[in-house]
Amino acid sequence: MIQLNHVSKSFGTKNVLDHVDWQVPQGSIFGLVGPNGAGKSTLLRLISGVLLPDHGEILVAGQSIFNNPQVKKKVLFVPDDPYFLPQSTLKEMKRFYEIFYPSFKESMYRKLLNNFPINENEKIGNFSKGMKRQANVILALSIQPEVLLLDEAFDGLDPVMRLTLKRILTDQLLERKFTVVISSHNLRELEDICDRIALINESKVGLNDEVENIRAAYHKFQLGYTHLPEPTVFDAFTPMHREVRGNVVVLVLKGDAQTLMTQLQATQPVLLDEIPITMEEVFVYEMEGKGYGQTV
Repeated sequence: MIQLNHVSKSFGTKNVLDHVDWQVPQGSIFGLVGPNGAGKSTLLRLISGVLLPDHGEILVAGQSIFNNPQVKKKVLFVPDDPYFLPQSTLKEMKRFYEIFYPSFKESMYRKLLNNFPINENEKIGNFSKGMKRQANVILALSIQPEVLLLDEAFDGLDPVMRLTLKRILTDQLLERKFTVVISSHNLRELEDICDRIALINESKVGLNDEVENIRAAYHKFQLGYTHLPEPTVFDAFTPMHREVRGNVVVLVLKGDAQTLMTQLQATQPVLLDEIPITMEEVFVYEMEGKGYGQTV
């Protein structure tokens, strides 16, 4: 559905994206994660046709999106800081959206109003950040876009509204096969809703796979010893993370769980357990492996 071929983008001397190749399949919810300033918002703006790449091409349903109004009608970008017409109400914004998006569906708009506690006749300028985001989501989903791009979708929403948004997105995906890309720096918000996740860092997209495959590839082990082995014993495993607490060693390793378990057993621990690892931990250890956030 979405295809980036050798896409690069710079602002002045800052190289934000460097020859990025990335595909987002139709009918999926794709999470885009990365540290602040990594280029997540820039990537979404490129996909929506707001920005033109310096190099490469961006295709939506096989067509270039930049300066292509027919393709842009199929794509809706919800930025981190939504814009509304000055002094407008949600009802007035609805009329504005109806002019530019013939696919706007009144019945969906009414259904969403019942899910979010928004007064359509109140000035949006009086809304909180979370309420403005809810208003923008209502308008975006009412358009019935084929591609929905959400920048920091859950920022400013309370826990109940976060769950409501997730439920609406999954329900919509079951009803019609559209594509969602959600950017966030918080993996906890994404791992229970996304089919696939990609990590953007250092101008590249990496760690690009299905959530279940990522979970299957990373493992956290706790080992207890009567006498702690030499550190070089664990160096052979190339751990992403290592923590020593007395005679207990915690390792985060990448690979096949059973193979790793057998190899670790050869170090003769008196205790060997695999303990759950979160997607957030995977993200942190991947970033630390690239030098991000480490102290000296």
